[in-house]
Amino acid sequence: MATIDIVREVLVDNLDLNPDDITAEATMDSLGIDSLDMAELICDIEEKCDIDFGEPEGITTIGGIVEHIDSLK
Repeated sequence: MATIDIVREVLVDNLDLNPDDITAEATMDSLGIDSLDMAELICDIEEKCDIDFGEPEGITTIGGIVEHIDSLK
């Protein structure tokens, strides 16, 4: 499964977002993802991908999350 698909699945499951809205260009703000949602998202991604995400400083888009995850694999 592609990383963006994993991120999309977690967001749809946790925040009930429309999967079509979750694109690489989508920002956290445009999707209504706040800091608490981001913390939960990171925990779920760490579990699914078996990684240590670290601090998400400066990441503002879904594409940024995907790039960060891919750099850890």
